[in-house]
Amino acid sequence: MPQAQPRPQPGPGPDRADSVGFQPADTLSVWVVTDGRAGIANQALGLAEAIARRAPASIVTKRVQLRAPWSWLPPAFIPAPRQALTIDSDDLDRPWPDIWIGCGRASLPFSMGVRLWSRARTLVVQLQDPRVNPREFDMVIPPAHDDLDGPNVFPIVGACHRVTAERAAAAAEAFPQDLAALPPPTIALLIGGRSKRQDISPETARQISREVSGLDGSLLVTLSRRTGARARAVFARELRPFTRLYYDPHSPDPGAENPYFAMLGAADIILVTADSANMAVEAAATGKPVLIVPVDGDAGKIMKLHRALFERGAARPFRGRLENWRPEPLRETDRAAAEVLRLLGMRRR
Repeated sequence: MPQAQPRPQPGPGPDRADSVGFQPADTLSVWVVTDGRAGIANQALGLAEAIARRAPASIVTKRVQLRAPWSWLPPAFIPAPRQALTIDSDDLDRPWPDIWIGCGRASLPFSMGVRLWSRARTLVVQLQDPRVNPREFDMVIPPAHDDLDGPNVFPIVGACHRVTAERAAAAAEAFPQDLAALPPPTIALLIGGRSKRQDISPETARQISREVSGLDGSLLVTLSRRTGARARAVFARELRPFTRLYYDPHSPDPGAENPYFAMLGAADIILVTADSANMAVEAAATGKPVLIVPVDGDAGKIMKLHRALFERGAARPFRGRLENWRPEPLRETDRAAAEVLRLLGMRRR
């Protein structure tokens, strides 16, 4: 069944917009519609939470999947998608929300249908490049490096996410280990892995380990589920002995919680491997210095993201040494939320 998410309370701090914009008289109903995968769901939930920081909002998550053979068809060729939901999907029925946020391929036929089902009363927002005509939605929010254009397209640097400086700081304070007591500077290393164009070979893992383990400070490391087995073995052997906190999601310590948010909050400087667009943008949202660590392969479109971060002063290339500066937090999710509320306000006038 859909689960209501606790609504973040508006309050002072750098993650709030300078102007909250449109303020509805009643609490907004916001649906987050995805296939439930964490990487996809967190993008849509991040935008919903940013909206709730600006206006009273009730957020409900909806997990959807299509049964075969409908799941094999292009989204525009599924005539009655609600009748093709899997048995474990959440119901999609009235009362329809004020704002619908879809993300990922599984959400597309429903995002395209809800404008009709709600008689255009629901504002339909689709994240990422939907690979269908953006006019099927009220608003599309893709990463700018996807180069998607259109009158209702609102590109942002990277993707929407749930990280704010305040949330990261709170996670660090609540973490079982006293991360604030570590000898400074505290260095968080966020390690990704295999993507369409890039990977981390054992040789590159060895090079990263040698460079990072020689840095002065307290080292916190988290690996990704995308980190390959051979690279993980190298990091465990050559990097883990030098860390104050080490997390491998493939083999966590019994009862260990994922320290990702806590690491972002505790870090003085954040290193991110170049394969991960999401981790780079999330790190930049903290307002900490971010250094991009090279990996194997061709960066492709992600290089456009890195250039955008470099130009804004949010990140720099890692050249084997620490660099410290005072960047402004990257608030692209907040900027997108403000635009959603502006569009909703225009519609209601």
